[in-house]
Amino acid sequence: MAARDRSDLFFRLTPEKVLAAVEAAGLEVTGVCYPLNSFENRVYEVELVDKSRVVAKFYRPGRWRPEQILEEHAFLAELAAEEIPVCNVRPFPDGSTLKRIEGIYYSLSDRQGGRAPDELDDALARRLGMFVARMHNVAVRRPAAEVDRPPLDAERYVRAPLAFLLERRVIPAHLAGRYAAAAEAIAAIAEQRMAAVAVHRIHADLHLGNVLLRDGLLRVLDFDDMAIGPAVQDLWLAIPGRDGDSLRRRRRMIEGYEELRLFDHSTLNLIEPLRGLRLVRYAGWLARRWDDPAFKAGWPHFGTGDYWRQETEDLEQQLAVIRDEAPPSTDGTPNGAAARADEPELTNKDFFWDWEGD
Repeated sequence: MAARDRSDLFFRLTPEKVLAAVEAAGLEVTGVCYPLNSFENRVYEVELVDKSRVVAKFYRPGRWRPEQILEEHAFLAELAAEEIPVCNVRPFPDGSTLKRIEGIYYSLSDRQGGRAPDELDDALARRLGMFVARMHNVAVRRPAAEVDRPPLDAERYVRAPLAFLLERRVIPAHLAGRYAAAAEAIAAIAEQRMAAVAVHRIHADLHLGNVLLRDGLLRVLDFDDMAIGPAVQDLWLAIPGRDGDSLRRRRRMIEGYEELRLFDHSTLNLIEPLRGLRLVRYAGWLARRWDDPAFKAGWPHFGTGDYWRQETEDLEQQLAVIRDEAPPSTDGTPNGAAARADEPELTNKDFFWDWEGD
Protein backbone atom coordinates (compact mmCIF):
# COMPACT_ATOMS: atom_id res chain seq x y z
CA MET A 1 0.00 0.00 0.00
CA ALA A 2 1.34 3.45 -0.93
CA ALA A 3 2.33 5.86 1.85
CA ARG A 4 -0.42 8.28 0.84
CA ASP A 5 -3.04 5.54 1.01
CA ARG A 6 -1.84 4.53 4.49
CA SER A 7 -2.04 8.14 5.67
CA ASP A 8 -5.55 8.53 4.28
CA LEU A 9 -6.62 5.37 6.11
CA PHE A 10 -4.96 6.65 9.29
CA PHE A 11 -6.94 9.89 9.05
CA ARG A 12 -10.16 7.96 8.47
CA LEU A 13 -9.83 5.42 11.26
CA THR A 14 -13.29 4.68 12.65
CA PRO A 15 -14.40 2.71 15.71
CA GLU A 16 -15.48 -0.08 13.37
CA LYS A 17 -12.01 -0.36 11.86
CA VAL A 18 -10.43 -0.21 15.31
CA LEU A 19 -12.63 -3.03 16.58
CA ALA A 20 -11.85 -5.06 13.46
CA ALA A 21 -8.11 -4.62 14.10
CA VAL A 22 -8.42 -5.79 17.72
CA GLU A 23 -10.49 -8.79 16.66
CA ALA A 24 -8.00 -9.59 13.88
CA ALA A 25 -5.38 -9.90 16.61
CA GLY A 26 -7.40 -12.71 18.19
CA LEU A 27 -9.35 -10.82 20.89
CA GLU A 28 -13.13 -10.70 21.29
CA VAL A 29 -14.66 -7.26 21.76
CA THR A 30 -18.05 -6.03 22.97
CA GLY A 31 -18.31 -3.12 20.56
CA VAL A 32 -17.48 -0.42 23.12
CA CYS A 33 -14.82 1.81 21.58
CA TYR A 34 -14.00 5.48 21.93
CA PRO A 35 -11.01 7.71 21.10
CA LEU A 36 -8.50 8.98 23.67
CA ASN A 37 -6.63 12.25 23.42
CA SER A 38 -3.71 11.94 21.02
CA PHE A 39 -2.60 13.96 18.01
CA GLU A 40 0.55 12.18 16.87
CA ASN A 41 -1.00 8.71 16.87
CA ARG A 42 -4.57 7.46 17.02
CA VAL A 43 -5.45 5.89 20.37
CA TYR A 44 -8.69 4.13 21.34
CA GLU A 45 -10.06 2.43 24.43
CA VAL A 46 -11.74 -0.88 23.60
CA GLU A 47 -13.77 -3.19 25.83
CA LEU A 48 -13.22 -6.95 25.62
CA VAL A 49 -15.88 -9.58 26.26
CA ASP A 50 -14.45 -10.29 29.72
CA LYS A 51 -15.20 -6.60 30.50
CA SER A 52 -11.52 -5.70 30.75
CA ARG A 53 -10.37 -2.76 28.66
CA VAL A 54 -7.39 -2.33 26.43
CA VAL A 55 -5.88 0.70 24.76
CA ALA A 56 -5.27 0.26 21.04
CA LYS A 57 -2.54 2.52 19.66
CA PHE A 58 -2.27 3.02 15.90
CA TYR A 59 1.10 4.46 14.89
CA ARG A 60 1.26 7.30 12.40
CA PRO A 61 2.54 5.87 9.09
CA GLY A 62 6.11 6.81 8.19
CA ARG A 63 7.14 8.10 11.60
CA TRP A 64 8.87 5.02 13.00
CA ARG A 65 10.12 1.85 11.41
CA PRO A 66 8.73 -1.32 13.03
CA GLU A 67 12.17 -2.03 14.54
CA GLN A 68 12.09 1.36 16.27
CA ILE A 69 8.59 0.74 17.63
CA LEU A 70 9.78 -2.57 19.00
CA GLU A 71 12.62 -0.74 20.79
CA GLU A 72 9.94 1.16 22.70
CA HIS A 73 8.18 -2.10 23.53
CA ALA A 74 11.43 -3.72 24.66
CA PHE A 75 12.26 -0.81 26.99
CA LEU A 76 8.77 -0.96 28.50
CA ALA A 77 9.16 -4.70 29.07
CA GLU A 78 12.53 -4.16 30.78
CA LEU A 79 11.02 -1.53 33.06
CA ALA A 80 7.99 -3.66 33.88
CA ALA A 81 10.29 -6.59 34.72
CA GLU A 82 11.87 -4.37 37.38
CA GLU A 83 8.38 -3.53 38.72
CA ILE A 84 8.68 0.07 37.58
CA PRO A 85 5.10 1.28 36.98
CA VAL A 86 4.69 1.95 33.26
CA CYS A 87 1.93 1.18 30.78
CA ASN A 88 3.46 -1.94 29.34
CA VAL A 89 2.47 -3.30 25.93
CA ARG A 90 0.12 -6.26 26.06
CA PRO A 91 1.24 -9.28 23.99
CA PHE A 92 -1.16 -10.52 21.36
CA PRO A 93 -2.26 -14.18 21.65
CA ASP A 94 0.64 -15.22 19.39
CA GLY A 95 3.18 -13.53 21.70
CA SER A 96 3.98 -10.58 19.43
CA THR A 97 3.45 -6.95 20.49
CA LEU A 98 3.10 -5.29 17.10
CA LYS A 99 0.53 -5.99 14.41
CA ARG A 100 -0.36 -4.36 11.11
CA ILE A 101 -3.69 -3.82 9.44
CA GLU A 102 -3.94 -2.29 5.97
CA GLY A 103 -0.38 -1.00 6.30
CA ILE A 104 -0.83 0.64 9.72
CA TYR A 105 1.06 -0.74 12.74
CA TYR A 106 -0.73 -0.98 16.06
CA SER A 107 -0.25 -2.32 19.58
CA LEU A 108 -2.37 -2.94 22.66
CA SER A 109 -1.84 -2.13 26.32
CA ASP A 110 -3.96 -2.63 29.41
CA ARG A 111 -5.96 0.40 30.45
CA GLN A 112 -4.48 2.19 33.46
CA GLY A 113 -6.53 4.58 35.54
CA GLY A 114 -5.31 7.78 37.13
CA ARG A 115 -5.01 11.49 36.62
CA ALA A 116 -2.14 13.73 35.62
CA PRO A 117 -1.14 15.84 38.64
CA ASP A 118 -1.66 19.57 38.11
CA GLU A 119 1.77 20.19 39.60
CA LEU A 120 4.34 18.51 41.81
CA ASP A 121 4.74 19.46 45.44
CA ASP A 122 8.13 18.88 47.06
CA ALA A 123 7.32 15.34 48.18
CA LEU A 124 5.90 14.27 44.82
CA ALA A 125 8.81 15.90 42.98
CA ARG A 126 11.24 13.87 45.07
CA ARG A 127 9.30 10.67 44.34
CA LEU A 128 9.25 11.36 40.61
CA GLY A 129 12.99 11.96 40.74
CA MET A 130 13.44 8.51 42.30
CA PHE A 131 11.19 7.04 39.61
CA VAL A 132 13.30 8.58 36.83
CA ALA A 133 16.49 7.31 38.47
CA ARG A 134 15.11 3.76 38.55
CA MET A 135 14.13 4.11 34.89
CA HIS A 136 17.59 5.38 33.92
CA ASN A 137 19.28 2.58 35.86
CA VAL A 138 17.52 0.19 33.50
CA ALA A 139 18.11 2.40 30.46
CA VAL A 140 21.90 2.29 30.69
CA ARG A 141 22.02 -1.51 30.59
CA ARG A 142 22.08 -1.40 26.80
CA PRO A 143 24.76 0.71 25.08
CA ALA A 144 23.23 3.65 23.25
CA ALA A 145 24.98 2.62 20.02
CA GLU A 146 23.00 -0.63 20.01
CA VAL A 147 19.58 1.00 20.40
CA ASP A 148 17.65 1.71 17.19
CA ARG A 149 16.28 5.06 18.31
CA PRO A 150 17.33 8.57 17.17
CA PRO A 151 19.40 10.96 19.27
CA LEU A 152 17.96 14.02 20.95
CA ASP A 153 20.23 16.54 19.26
CA ALA A 154 20.31 19.86 17.41
CA GLU A 155 20.23 18.17 14.01
CA ARG A 156 16.95 16.39 14.64
CA TYR A 157 15.29 18.98 16.86
CA VAL A 158 16.35 22.19 15.08
CA ARG A 159 18.09 21.84 11.74
CA ALA A 160 15.74 19.27 10.19
CA PRO A 161 12.50 21.07 11.16
CA LEU A 162 14.04 24.45 10.27
CA ALA A 163 14.98 23.20 6.80
CA PHE A 164 11.43 21.97 6.31
CA LEU A 165 9.96 25.31 7.42
CA LEU A 166 12.24 27.28 5.10
CA GLU A 167 11.91 24.98 2.09
CA ARG A 168 8.12 25.06 2.32
CA ARG A 169 8.15 28.81 2.99
CA VAL A 170 5.96 28.28 6.02
CA ILE A 171 7.47 31.27 7.86
CA PRO A 172 6.55 34.71 6.44
CA ALA A 173 9.44 36.11 4.41
CA HIS A 174 9.92 39.16 6.63
CA LEU A 175 10.40 36.91 9.70
CA ALA A 176 12.19 33.91 8.21
CA GLY A 177 15.70 35.36 8.55
CA ARG A 178 15.25 36.33 12.18
CA TYR A 179 13.68 32.99 13.09
CA ALA A 180 16.39 30.99 11.30
CA ALA A 181 19.20 33.01 12.88
CA ALA A 182 17.86 32.43 16.41
CA ALA A 183 17.24 28.74 15.74
CA GLU A 184 20.74 28.17 14.30
CA ALA A 185 22.34 30.00 17.22
CA ILE A 186 20.45 27.85 19.73
CA ALA A 187 21.45 24.71 17.81
CA ALA A 188 25.12 25.69 17.91
CA ILE A 189 25.06 26.36 21.66
CA ALA A 190 23.18 23.12 22.32
CA GLU A 191 25.76 21.15 20.33
CA GLN A 192 28.63 22.77 22.18
CA ARG A 193 27.17 22.10 25.61
CA MET A 194 26.13 18.52 24.84
CA ALA A 195 29.40 17.54 23.15
CA ALA A 196 30.87 15.51 26.03
CA VAL A 197 27.68 14.68 27.94
CA ALA A 198 26.83 11.02 28.58
CA VAL A 199 23.68 9.81 26.83
CA HIS A 200 21.44 6.76 27.10
CA ARG A 201 17.84 5.75 26.55
CA ILE A 202 15.43 8.36 27.93
CA HIS A 203 11.69 8.92 27.90
CA ALA A 204 12.37 12.34 26.28
CA ASP A 205 8.82 13.70 26.75
CA LEU A 206 8.29 13.37 30.48
CA HIS A 207 5.94 16.27 31.15
CA LEU A 208 3.14 15.93 33.70
CA GLY A 209 0.63 15.00 31.00
CA ASN A 210 2.54 11.72 30.73
CA VAL A 211 2.43 11.01 34.47
CA LEU A 212 -0.52 9.30 36.17
CA LEU A 213 -1.22 9.49 39.87
CA ARG A 214 -3.72 7.13 41.45
CA ASP A 215 -4.04 6.07 45.07
CA GLY A 216 -0.59 7.45 45.74
CA LEU A 217 1.05 5.46 42.91
CA LEU A 218 2.98 7.23 40.17
CA ARG A 219 2.95 5.72 36.71
CA VAL A 220 4.64 6.99 33.54
CA LEU A 221 3.13 6.49 30.10
CA ASP A 222 3.65 7.33 26.42
CA PHE A 223 7.22 6.34 25.54
CA ASP A 224 6.52 7.12 21.87
CA ASP A 225 9.21 9.84 21.77
CA MET A 226 11.83 7.63 23.44
CA ALA A 227 15.27 8.77 22.33
CA ILE A 228 18.98 8.64 23.11
CA GLY A 229 19.81 11.73 25.11
CA PRO A 230 21.07 13.29 28.37
CA ALA A 231 19.46 12.35 31.68
CA VAL A 232 18.51 15.95 32.45
CA GLN A 233 15.91 15.90 29.66
CA ASP A 234 13.77 13.65 31.86
CA LEU A 235 14.21 15.95 34.87
CA TRP A 236 13.09 19.39 33.69
CA LEU A 237 9.94 18.86 31.63
CA ALA A 238 7.80 17.97 34.64
CA ILE A 239 8.84 21.23 36.34
CA PRO A 240 9.55 23.61 33.44
CA GLY A 241 9.32 26.98 35.21
CA ARG A 242 12.18 29.35 35.98
CA ASP A 243 10.69 30.93 39.10
CA GLY A 244 12.08 30.29 42.56
CA ASP A 245 9.37 27.80 43.53
CA SER A 246 9.98 25.73 40.39
CA LEU A 247 13.74 25.73 40.97
CA ARG A 248 13.22 24.54 44.55
CA ARG A 249 10.94 21.71 43.45
CA ARG A 250 13.42 20.72 40.74
CA ARG A 251 16.13 20.50 43.40
CA ARG A 252 13.85 18.17 45.37
CA MET A 253 13.41 16.07 42.23
CA ILE A 254 17.17 15.85 41.73
CA GLU A 255 17.63 14.95 45.41
CA GLY A 256 15.23 12.05 44.90
CA TYR A 257 17.10 11.03 41.75
CA GLU A 258 20.41 11.04 43.60
CA GLU A 259 19.10 8.63 46.22
CA LEU A 260 19.28 5.93 43.54
CA ARG A 261 21.60 7.26 40.83
CA LEU A 262 24.37 9.83 40.43
CA PHE A 263 23.42 13.03 38.63
CA ASP A 264 25.84 15.32 36.78
CA HIS A 265 24.90 18.81 38.01
CA SER A 266 26.91 20.44 35.24
CA THR A 267 24.23 19.28 32.78
CA LEU A 268 21.74 21.72 34.30
CA ASN A 269 23.15 24.21 31.77
CA LEU A 270 21.45 22.09 29.08
CA ILE A 271 17.94 22.92 30.26
CA GLU A 272 17.57 26.25 28.46
CA PRO A 273 19.12 25.01 25.17
CA LEU A 274 16.87 21.94 25.36
CA ARG A 275 13.91 24.25 25.87
CA GLY A 276 14.95 26.15 22.75
CA LEU A 277 15.29 22.94 20.74
CA ARG A 278 11.79 21.97 21.79
CA LEU A 279 10.34 25.28 20.58
CA VAL A 280 11.70 24.77 17.05
CA ARG A 281 10.72 21.11 16.96
CA TYR A 282 7.18 22.05 17.98
CA ALA A 283 6.78 24.50 15.10
CA GLY A 284 8.21 22.00 12.64
CA TRP A 285 5.95 19.27 14.01
CA LEU A 286 2.84 21.36 13.39
CA ALA A 287 3.97 22.23 9.87
CA ARG A 288 4.72 18.61 8.96
CA ARG A 289 1.34 17.44 10.28
CA TRP A 290 -0.73 20.16 8.63
CA ASP A 291 -2.29 17.72 6.14
CA ASP A 292 -3.89 15.94 9.12
CA PRO A 293 -7.42 17.38 9.66
CA ALA A 294 -7.04 16.98 13.43
CA PHE A 295 -4.21 19.54 13.42
CA LYS A 296 -6.17 22.14 11.49
CA ALA A 297 -8.95 21.81 14.04
CA GLY A 298 -6.61 21.83 17.03
CA TRP A 299 -4.40 24.73 15.97
CA PRO A 300 -6.46 27.10 13.78
CA HIS A 301 -4.07 29.95 14.53
CA PHE A 302 -0.99 28.11 13.23
CA GLY A 303 0.66 29.78 10.24
CA THR A 304 -0.89 33.21 10.74
CA GLY A 305 1.25 36.34 10.78
CA ASP A 306 0.60 36.80 14.51
CA TYR A 307 1.61 33.20 15.20
CA TRP A 308 4.99 33.55 13.50
CA ARG A 309 5.65 36.98 14.97
CA GLN A 310 5.15 35.54 18.47
CA GLU A 311 7.17 32.41 17.67
CA THR A 312 10.06 34.51 16.37
CA GLU A 313 10.04 36.80 19.40
CA ASP A 314 9.82 33.83 21.77
CA LEU A 315 12.76 32.12 20.08
CA GLU A 316 14.87 35.29 20.18
CA GLN A 317 14.01 35.74 23.84
CA GLN A 318 14.97 32.13 24.53
CA LEU A 319 18.33 32.69 22.83
CA ALA A 320 18.89 35.74 25.04
CA VAL A 321 18.13 33.65 28.14
CA ILE A 322 20.59 30.97 27.04
CA ARG A 323 23.36 33.49 26.35
CA ASP A 324 22.76 35.24 29.67
CA GLU A 325 22.78 32.01 31.66
CA ALA A 326 25.41 31.60 34.34
CA PRO A 327 26.95 28.20 35.13
CA PRO A 328 24.97 26.12 37.66
CA SER A 329 25.82 26.78 41.30
CA THR A 330 27.14 24.03 43.52
CA ASP A 331 23.66 23.28 44.92
CA GLY A 332 22.22 22.76 41.44
CA THR A 333 20.50 26.15 41.12
CA PRO A 334 21.03 27.73 37.67
CA ASN A 335 22.30 31.16 38.74
CA GLY A 336 21.04 33.00 35.71
CA ALA A 337 17.58 31.51 36.15
CA ALA A 338 17.54 32.44 39.83
CA ALA A 339 18.33 36.02 38.92
CA ARG A 340 15.23 36.06 36.71
CA ALA A 341 12.89 34.78 39.41
CA ASP A 342 10.68 37.85 38.96
CA GLU A 343 9.69 36.77 35.44
CA PRO A 344 6.15 35.41 34.94
CA GLU A 345 5.93 31.77 35.97
CA LEU A 346 5.99 29.38 33.03
CA THR A 347 3.37 26.61 32.99
CA ASN A 348 3.00 23.28 31.26
CA LYS A 349 0.76 24.83 28.60
CA ASP A 350 3.65 27.09 27.54
CA PHE A 351 5.73 24.10 26.43
CA PHE A 352 3.56 21.07 25.78
CA TRP A 353 1.32 21.06 22.74
CA ASP A 354 -0.50 17.91 23.89
CA TRP A 355 -1.15 19.23 27.41
CA GLU A 356 -4.72 19.05 28.73
CA GLY A 357 -5.49 21.37 31.59
CA ASP A 358 -8.67 19.66 32.75
